[in-house]
Amino acid sequence: MTTAPDRHALLALLLRDLRSQARLTQTDVAAALGKPQSYVSKYESGERRLDLVELADLCAVLGVSLQEFISLFEKGMR
Repeated sequence: MTTAPDRHALLALLLRDLRSQARLTQTDVAAALGKPQSYVSKYESGERRLDLVELADLCAVLGVSLQEFISLFEKGMR
């Protein structure tokens, strides 16, 4: 089974990849969320964790459903 630190690293990588695929900068995402750019930087670097509501909001900005995000995350853990 994947360890907790590995899962957090996978989460951060997936969020960065989805942002890049959406052709958004950290500043773009932060503005859409009404947050400072450092908010995006911190969760992408693993310095900050997201709760479920924050993740759902982020998925909406990135153009993926929460269910799709979870599926991608689970595939990455295999």
